[in-house]
Formats: sequence, C-alpha cells, structure tokens
Amino acid sequence: MVELTSSLTTLITALDNKDVSARELLTMHLDRINRLDGDVNAVVTLAPDRAEAEATEIDNARAGGADLGRLAGVPITIKDALATEGIRSTGGAVELRDFVPDTDAVAVAKVRNEGAVVFGKTNVPRWSGDYQCYNEMFGTTNNPWDVERTPGGSSGGPAAAVAMGFTGFEIGTDIGGSIRLPASHCGVYGHKPSFGVIPTHGYLDSVAYHRNVSDVNVFGPIARSIDDLDLLVDLLAGPNPDDAPGWRLELPPPRAAELADFRVAAWLDDSFCPVDDSVSAVLQNVVAALEDAGAQISHTARPDLEPMAAAVNGSNLIGSATDISEMQEGMSHLVWDVMHRQRGEIRQRWSEFFGDIDVLLCPVSPVPAFQHVHSSQGSNWAHGVLRDFDDMPYRHMLRWNTLIGSAYLPVTVPPVGRTAAGLPVGIQVVAPFLHDRTALAFARRITEVIGGYEAPPLAV
Repeated sequence: MVELTSSLTTLITALDNKDVSARELLTMHLDRINRLDGDVNAVVTLAPDRAEAEATEIDNARAGGADLGRLAGVPITIKDALATEGIRSTGGAVELRDFVPDTDAVAVAKVRNEGAVVFGKTNVPRWSGDYQCYNEMFGTTNNPWDVERTPGGSSGGPAAAVAMGFTGFEIGTDIGGSIRLPASHCGVYGHKPSFGVIPTHGYLDSVAYHRNVSDVNVFGPIARSIDDLDLLVDLLAGPNPDDAPGWRLELPPPRAAELADFRVAAWLDDSFCPVDDSVSAVLQNVVAALEDAGAQISHTARPDLEPMAAAVNGSNLIGSATDISEMQEGMSHLVWDVMHRQRGEIRQRWSEFFGDIDVLLCPVSPVPAFQHVHSSQGSNWAHGVLRDFDDMPYRHMLRWNTLIGSAYLPVTVPPVGRTAAGLPVGIQVVAPFLHDRTALAFARRITEVIGGYEAPPLAV
C-alpha cells in the first residue's frame, strides 16, 4: 500500500510501476482529506470530477504504453493565490469569492503539462499578506503539529497539506518568507528560488491578477524530500511567456558535492533580530552535527552590510510591491528607485561575501510556530505581538526573511529538528544569486546528517 506521506518521487515510482493507479491515488487523497483535514483546515476547495476524468485518462494512456509526463497521475492541490483554470481561485479575498480563471498560472500549466492532476486549492491569508493563514471566507488553517498554532504564511495551507499527505507537492509563493516560514513551521522542505527563475504569471494578489512580474516575489516548490525539490525546480524553472522568445536559463551546477568541500558560514543569531532559545538550540545542534560530520564552518564570516538597514530596505521594497502593506503610505517611483539603488549596493555586498563562501546557514524565523494572533486592532503587522514569546512584535518575524529575499538570493529550507516542545524548525540554506543548485545540494548534505521530513501527529 502506498503511504501518502511518502515523497513525491516515491509516488511517481509507484505509479510508473503500476503499484497504484492514478484514479486510486486520487481517491486515496480525497479520502484522507475527508478524514483528517477537519482540525487542520488546509484544503478549501475541491474539484474531484474533473480530476477523476484526468486520472482515468492517464491510467488508460499508461495501460496503452503511451509516453507520459514526469508527474503523470500525481494528485496535487494548489495554493489559492495561483490561478487554476476551471477551479475557483480567490487569493483569500472576498472580492474573488466566486472567481474561476479561464487560464492557469504558468507554473500550474507546467506541472499539468507533466501530468499532475490538480484536484483542489489550499488556504491563504487575504492577498497572501500575512505570516499566518486565515481569511473571512475559509477560516483559519492550523499547524499539524499543534492546532493552537499557525502553520505560517502565506503558504500555510500548502505547507500544512504537504505535511499531512494531502497532496503530492505544492507550489508556494514567497515575497517575504511565504515559502520559507511555513516550511519551517510545518516540518517540510521548501525552496525559494532566485528571483526570476520560475515564472510568476497568474499570481492573485489583487483583483486584477498578475501578468507582469512583481518585484521580489517568487514561486517555488514545497515538498517532503530534497529529491522532490530537485525534480520540481527542474520542471518549474524557465521564462515568463513575454520573455520566452529570447530568454534561456542555465543554472550553474553546485559549487561543491561533498560536505567537507563546501565553504560554509553560520549566522545563527544577531541583535537585529534575536532568536528564541528554543530555535537557537536546534540550529546550534545542526551546525555541531555538520561539523562532526566533516563540514568546515565559519562562525564569524558575515556580509559587509548593516543587517537592520538591509532588512528595512527589503521590507520597504516588499511593501511597495504589494497592495496589502499597512506599514507605509503610497510610495513614489522616485522613492522606490532610491531604495532599489540601495538594494543594488546590498546585492553587491552579498556577491562579495559569496566570493569566499558557498552557503550561509541562518534562521528562518526567530521563533517556532506561534499561537494564533488575530489582532483586534486591525493590522497584525502594526499591532500584533506574539503572546507566547514575551510579546515579541509581530513585525520582527520579517527580518531574517527580508534580509535574504529582497536581495533576490535562493534559499532551500530543510527540516532540521524540533524544539523541546515538539515544534518543527527549519534552517535557511542561502546561496549566491542563481546558484539554486548549490543551496539544494547543501540541503541534501544536511538531510544526510540530520534526517528529513517526519509526519506530524495529526497525519498518523
């Protein structure tokens, strides 16, 4: 019997070997959601009829010996911030309550063309604008490790669905940590690619959804193994349609292969965003285990920049790229251009740093999954505090993520352990711009030393 908490690559092998049919695998996923999603509330829209027809067609084609795509028959859900042709897609906003797109987001079309069977949508905060996952239509998504806590955001529904075995994989979005933080909080793998590597047409962050590329924002895979991320990055990478006539992508190979050959820096804490002891203990254990296994790690190497200033610059740029920022007023293009030039200097400092370093290890979040915060004063960003972490200001959650993401750097987040309270923790494996394969390769080395995904209690 196929375990639905297996990796995507395991599910593909089972389908290819005809150990399970596409139709059977879809039914298993639908049954599992029906049984287990009540306390989690990750999947908010189901479209089984069309999915069943697609799965049956794939089974018939496989029986006839036809050449099939690399994902043929894998049932998947899609983050509700991505347009899916023929399936309600809301962006978590009531303005799109009944919106059914007539085309797929480009990334969704890519996996559908490889045979993935899209059967549902997963929950997001309104316009993907929060580190939690709730909206007035579909309610709150809870963390599979502790339902009193958030799965993270904005890709909270997707990460919870992956952790629970509700889907073969997911495609998340990340402008300020929206892949990285949910992956860490739910104990799964996520990859935030270098900016521009995966097409983002079809993103629902406003009523008029995106054909253009939004600054900083990226799409990337969320899955249960590093093999899955490798496969999905290969499948998803490529140009946006407008660039396709002349745009080609050839990501560099990993800078190293063996653990001891990587030049590694560990930046596990900093006064610009202090890390809670519960997370710090896990991260320190990871670094110690890697060093015991032969990794050469500098504990002092840092980019030549002021991290708070860089994080604030990133937060402001992200705010200007969204319709949901409540931390600043409207911004003129001139002001944006000045900040963009400042980012250019910050990116140069990162490039110089990565002349001597291959990967940087740093926190995803200063805290593990936190108790739900729905501010009665309006904006969580402006007014929210983390009650279970000494009333830490909610906006501090942005800092490690914006420091990295606004500089367009690729990040792989593997699960690396759990706190004493049993909450998952991930780590940011940061590589130079366009060196996504280096981040993925070192995350593979971490998994070999530490271990990887484990099913949460609610998934058993």
